[in-house]
Amino acid sequence: MPRFSIIVPAYKVQAYLGQCIDSVLSQSYEDFELIGVDDRSPDGCGQIFDEAAARDDRVRVLHLPENVGLGRARNAGLEVATGDYLLFLDSDDTLTPGALRAVADRLEECAEPEILVYDYARSYWNHKVRRSRDAELFSRPGPEVFSVGERPELLGLLMVVWNKAYRRDFVEQQGLRFPPGYYEDTPWTYPSMLAAERIALLDRVCVHYRQRRQGNILSTSSRKHFDVFDQYDRVFAFLDSRPDLGHWRPVVYGRMLHHLHTVVSRPDRVPADARREYFRRAARHCRRHRPAGYRPAVGPESARLRLLARGRRRSYAVLRALEWLRREAPGAVRRMRHAVGRPLLGAYQRIAQRLPVRRDLAVFAAYWNRGPSCNPAAIHAKLRELAPHIETVWVVDRRRRDEVPPGIPFVHPGSRRHRAAMARARYFVNNVNFPDSTVKRPGTVHLQTHHGTPVKYMGLDLQEHPAARMDFERLLERVDRWDYSLSSNRFSTLAWEGAYPAGYTTLEYGYPRNDVFYTATAQDVLEARAELGIPEGAVALLYAPTHRDYRSSYRPRLDLARLMQALGPGHVLLTRMHYFHDRQDQTPSQIPDGAVIDVSGHPSVERLCLASDGLITDYSSLMFDYANLDRPIVVYADDWEVYREARGVYLDVLSGRPGETPGAVARDEQELISVLTSGAWRDESAAGLRAAFRERFCEFDDGRAAERVVRRVFLGETAPLPHLPWAERRPAPDPVTALTQRGTVPAPAQGADRDGLDRLRAFSPS
Repeated sequence: MPRFSIIVPAYKVQAYLGQCIDSVLSQSYEDFELIGVDDRSPDGCGQIFDEAAARDDRVRVLHLPENVGLGRARNAGLEVATGDYLLFLDSDDTLTPGALRAVADRLEECAEPEILVYDYARSYWNHKVRRSRDAELFSRPGPEVFSVGERPELLGLLMVVWNKAYRRDFVEQQGLRFPPGYYEDTPWTYPSMLAAERIALLDRVCVHYRQRRQGNILSTSSRKHFDVFDQYDRVFAFLDSRPDLGHWRPVVYGRMLHHLHTVVSRPDRVPADARREYFRRAARHCRRHRPAGYRPAVGPESARLRLLARGRRRSYAVLRALEWLRREAPGAVRRMRHAVGRPLLGAYQRIAQRLPVRRDLAVFAAYWNRGPSCNPAAIHAKLRELAPHIETVWVVDRRRRDEVPPGIPFVHPGSRRHRAAMARARYFVNNVNFPDSTVKRPGTVHLQTHHGTPVKYMGLDLQEHPAARMDFERLLERVDRWDYSLSSNRFSTLAWEGAYPAGYTTLEYGYPRNDVFYTATAQDVLEARAELGIPEGAVALLYAPTHRDYRSSYRPRLDLARLMQALGPGHVLLTRMHYFHDRQDQTPSQIPDGAVIDVSGHPSVERLCLASDGLITDYSSLMFDYANLDRPIVVYADDWEVYREARGVYLDVLSGRPGETPGAVARDEQELISVLTSGAWRDESAAGLRAAFRERFCEFDDGRAAERVVRRVFLGETAPLPHLPWAERRPAPDPVTALTQRGTVPAPAQGADRDGLDRLRAFSPS
């Protein structure tokens, strides 16, 4: 029998669940069982629990057949718990290091109390940690073990179950179980604290209580907050059944009144159209349970509490408004003065924002208004096909207007037409964030497509890295506008949800920009090569390094002349600098004409991928897209240690482990030349790494991502197209196969690696 049973229910918290589980399994005290309860979670929570159970036999997993809510999910864990003591841990919170050892030692010191109460700290998204406001209660002098009658101030603690250890036989003796609905801790904590005869304290932070910016169920506007009335009915029913505890009724009533006020005073809880009913229910509730002669304590909230208890909604609202004016009036006057002085276009936009939202208008942008490209461009094309009734407009920088394909409407940032579109459009699609001035109007839909699977740290994960130069508060204000976040694999889903915590819905649909890798034909491949001037039979390698945050400019430390001399005739290098730099320095004169082609300004990186025989990159997300083509990938990273420390990484692409490294690896120029000239870049070992990498990171890409997005976001269809099984996915043929299918496979160009071409045929997808 274990000392502790730690019950962790989970529902839609996949971004945090792994940290929660790890905080338990890494404890120095090991005598416990962790009972993970998958409350029919629609995301990856069940799989995360199963993976933990597979690596640690102290983990037991319950998969509930239907979603039952937090309380009843805890009950399911209770039914199978075998530990001496029960601990409850919410799936987005964590145990602090050494917490279980401290709890075990304190229980032994206090001779097995029925309840041990320990402290917690609030953990914020910006890594700040703040101990609970009641921390001083734990250090007050008093008896080691006591009843709540000896320490009544404990009833003023946050009434939750995850800051306590409960002796299991006490729980069974009292018949404690969690009810359904919101605020399910209330009918458990009050009865247990009042009934316990032996309570002890541990003056230590044992839990980090995550303060989620969004997604906290109690911060969701819903009529479910009316459950608070039923929960207190249960508490008073318990007191009615225990006449010996009746003297606690005034204390519990006072705590209830404060709780009812907390719920209604938060603008994100009771819906506006339900506040009248909430006040009526509160008045009836207070009349039913009010002890004779009760008077609320004098304090800043006393007037509000009296009005709430009487159901005086309008008087309550007037009082709150007067309090707000006294507090906010000076700032409001300053803001009004500033608004009057804004430019005329700003006034125009504010007027436009008062007009109805246009349900048939969508605004698209990509890469800070560089023009149609990436996932937004693929979604735009499919939208025109499936929903031509929706008018579209792109936001394009004035310097890029000549690069916009014919027939695509666009506006320039800051123009009157741009402000009108931003003020009234219903749909907003971007692979980065729209500007801070963008207003998220009710009824609008913002889709964040992202622009790659992340190797490097993103969002809030950058806070402790020197390469980060951003205002994280502003960043999160932009993220709060998202309604949907697009993901091409589960790895990205977890990264985005952790780095950008907000209330959006993740769409695991694949990347629309990668659809072309499954829809392109052999003719498309050959035409792409012909457009670039790649000779038939030549081996074309696409070299695409990424940006370095720790450098103001970046030129790859690669001697192109030396590389091309080593490769010899019959090889072509397509060089594409990151879009932050656009074009590389002029190609050295000693390189033969046509051997190196600068494609930095090419409008479609996807078409470059189709034209190439292999990819050379470093930490660019392009490797994850390119893996869809099942063609060789070489990682050339000569500054890995610096990059990893400056930016932080989620993935060690140089490790050589299947599922992390996409192919052959080179750490310096000579090693890169050796990899390319020896054929190691496309041998059987490289193909095996590529297969594992593709299986992990291309799991949702099958050529239909754009259609899934359009049907869900624009057409309102909730059931996405199923993903094609791996056996049915057919990527575009590589250049050698494309020539074979056309029936004109020329002899390799002079100097080309004939054996290498044969090997390439051998490893080309069928």
